[in-house]
Amino acid sequence: MQNLIALRRRKHIVTLATNSLLVLFSGVVLVVALLVQFPLGGQVQLTAGEVAQQDVLAPRRIAYESAVRTEQARERAAQAVPDFYDPPQSRIRRTQVNAARDALAFIDTVRLDSLASPETKTAYLQAITDIGINQAMAERILGLNAEDWTEVQSEVPLVLDQIMQEEVRETSLATARRKVAVLISPDLDDDASLVTIDLARALIRPNSFLNPERTDELRQQAREAVQPEISVLEQGEIILRAGNIVTAEDVEALEQMGLTQGERNLWTVLQAMLVAVVLLTLVGGAIYRLRIHTIFSRQETALLVVLALFGVVGAKLMIIPDNWIPYLFPLAALGMLAALLVDTQVAMIVVLSFTLFIAYLSQGDVFLIFYACAGGMLGALVLGKAERLTAFLWAGLAVILGNLATTAAFWSQPLESTTTSLVLQSITLATLNGALATSLGLIGYFVLGNLFGITTNLQLMELSRPTHPLLRQLLLKAPGTYHHTILVSNLAERAAEAIGADAFLTRVGAYYHDIGKTVRPYFFVENFVDGESAPHADLDPRTSAQIIISHVKDGVDLARKYRLPEPLQDFIREHHGAQTVAYFLRQAQAEEGVENVDEADFRYPGPDPRTKEAAIMLLADVCEAAVRANRPATRDDLQKLVDRLIADRVKEGALDSSPLTFHELQVVKSVFLQVLQGIHHPRIQYPQPVLPKTETSNAAQPAPVAQPAAPAVPVAAEVTENTGKI
Repeated sequence: MQNLIALRRRKHIVTLATNSLLVLFSGVVLVVALLVQFPLGGQVQLTAGEVAQQDVLAPRRIAYESAVRTEQARERAAQAVPDFYDPPQSRIRRTQVNAARDALAFIDTVRLDSLASPETKTAYLQAITDIGINQAMAERILGLNAEDWTEVQSEVPLVLDQIMQEEVRETSLATARRKVAVLISPDLDDDASLVTIDLARALIRPNSFLNPERTDELRQQAREAVQPEISVLEQGEIILRAGNIVTAEDVEALEQMGLTQGERNLWTVLQAMLVAVVLLTLVGGAIYRLRIHTIFSRQETALLVVLALFGVVGAKLMIIPDNWIPYLFPLAALGMLAALLVDTQVAMIVVLSFTLFIAYLSQGDVFLIFYACAGGMLGALVLGKAERLTAFLWAGLAVILGNLATTAAFWSQPLESTTTSLVLQSITLATLNGALATSLGLIGYFVLGNLFGITTNLQLMELSRPTHPLLRQLLLKAPGTYHHTILVSNLAERAAEAIGADAFLTRVGAYYHDIGKTVRPYFFVENFVDGESAPHADLDPRTSAQIIISHVKDGVDLARKYRLPEPLQDFIREHHGAQTVAYFLRQAQAEEGVENVDEADFRYPGPDPRTKEAAIMLLADVCEAAVRANRPATRDDLQKLVDRLIADRVKEGALDSSPLTFHELQVVKSVFLQVLQGIHHPRIQYPQPVLPKTETSNAAQPAPVAQPAAPAVPVAAEVTENTGKI
């Protein structure tokens, strides 16, 4: 037992390691798929300033906050704010007025110096021009008469003071100088006016200066006051025309639509890895909670990995910015295949995980997410295990109706904005999606089922028909065995259903478990004909045992010839396990001595049952044969017989390789008792008819009822304490 437990543990470790590698491989494929850009769906690689090579249309309506337009609006608002200048400084005005008086006093000194040499005069003129007037004006100033000069001396400070009281900037200096001519006294003659104007203009200086800090502050406030710009693109609107120069706003619109091929960098790689880790963790955790058997099943894990790979590649190719293609993605096909080949709960996990994947690829397109998820879940739920081909038709209709209902639910104003073309487009997409999902599901059902050796319900339906060649042979050549097979199938199916095992597989497996008896049917007690001698009477025990044992090998050969699925072949191999044909073993031991008999000559090749279904099949086979042979009269007798038979199988270790628990064994036993009591219930003995007295006296005495001849092989040859039927 310890060796068996250790062997199981090693097998689980190896399977878990293999499955982990498969999951890791799928994770790598998922990361690569997220990083690789496929040249489909109108994706382009453009930068601002390039020339567009093709028209690009908006695949759907989108409203987004445009960073480019918002920045442009903020820049316009900032530029609209004028430069901020500090208020006029009176100190500068006073300084310039004083400078004017000093300049006039200096000029007056020059004018009064009549003894100055020509060189001195030239130096004086140069000094006068330094205040901002030209030499010609300086000579005119020196040539003014005393009266005019006196008026100039009086007028220049007054005009300068008046001009400098106003705001004078660097940018408005010319304007201020032009105002001088308006402000001088009209009583001055022409020469005095010209001198006054030139002197005043030369002495005007800016008294208000730019404040860059305050200007920047005001412009920043203006930028912040601008609200974000919202750009709206309607479905089918032209984003970019061929031949146009691409602008930054165009590039932004393409990025928002997902129409640009992004550049790979460290962050994009980390993003892809995080998405893969999150998805795989969620899927693994859900399967661990809901169906842990899948984690330790190499077959189911490999199947899910293949489905995931096809789904990832398909989603990457189809979930693109387009009016049609994303809504044709057959997520329902993945859900259907998972439900058919694994389990409905696993199908829900597959659909929901791919819904998250679609959400990532579509950048949160709520309608597409809801559309894909609703159709996928409906398809898997309606199809289930699909015992008939018509189930695919109903599942496809469910997907179509789910798609249409989702589309209608997202119409905001159905009576106003819905057009005939939109309705026709929605119906077309929904129908195509349902048809594509159903077709792929049906094709994948047969292809993947055969590829991974999974016995599907449709295969079982075909194999369960009485018209199958093997079952017809069983009926015609071994009718007793056929009757036994039908009873065992009913018994095993009920028990499998009670513990949550595959009842349909168990029933069909029971149909075929004894097909090997069709090779030599007359050697098996249920096929003996009354009045004929049993064929084993003329054979030695070892030969009889080998004939009985050979029906397992003959059954496997027939199963391979008729290409029965591997799980059904396992029912044939395992329905006797590695038990001995006890009747002939004991007969041989009685004739030859215990020490001279090798039990290996009387033992079935096995192996022992390795699944719940095969274990139930073995127990049902033993119990049905024993009850038919012993015919217990009461329920207590029936219960004792069933308890003893099952206890013997447990004691012998026939169930050690199966995953049946003791609790499930008790449920199986309870079902057996219920079914067997109904099948082999006692029947009343009808009395002989009462004849009239006149007829009674004259009638011949009734002949005793003939008892059927006992078979040459005792009942124990069919059912023994240890092995059940032979």
